[in-house]
Amino acid sequence: MPPLSITRCPWPGIEDPLYASYHDTEWGVPLTDSQALFEKIVLEGFQAGLSWLTILRKRENFRRAFDRFDANKVAKYKAADVTRLMSDAGIIRHLAKIEATIDNAKAYITIEKKQSFASFIWNHIDGSPIQNTLTSSRDAPSQTELSKRLSRALKTEGFRFVGPTTIYAFMQSSGMTNDHLVTCPRHAACRKLQLTMKGPIG
Repeated sequence: MPPLSITRCPWPGIEDPLYASYHDTEWGVPLTDSQALFEKIVLEGFQAGLSWLTILRKRENFRRAFDRFDANKVAKYKAADVTRLMSDAGIIRHLAKIEATIDNAKAYITIEKKQSFASFIWNHIDGSPIQNTLTSSRDAPSQTELSKRLSRALKTEGFRFVGPTTIYAFMQSSGMTNDHLVTCPRHAACRKLQLTMKGPIG
């Protein structure tokens, strides 16, 4: 269990080491690998209506079930694969989200033919993460004008389950915006990592 002396953001609590570790090592860290971003955006879509901790506990099962989120493999899934996934108790068995993941893989491949998926995502903020100064988790928005624009751009390319609220959560977790509370040690740590990013992602 993480030490009680750490004044981290309150949302992971202190009872679940997995959730605390995710907060302390991943959430808000700039993510610039295209395949990792594809995985994150798919999992954020599966999270809709559920808690992120539920997804986190099943993440390795998702990776196994979806070929480590290799879009080239997922895009080729057929009806038999959908049936397999709907029978897999280790993931969220939601037909529309499973089918959307296959469509999203196809959309990802289309984008990759023109530019990297990472550059498509990050160029919406010119590669420079947004530095917020939140003092309470209640101050964090559920969506922003930027998340709405990115949501529209993804939908135009064929992505599904990428509404503006889902996309804002994606932006928070992938380090496009720093929404750690200013009292949380991770705010300064993520800010340092984010400030090294200048200009579009190649």
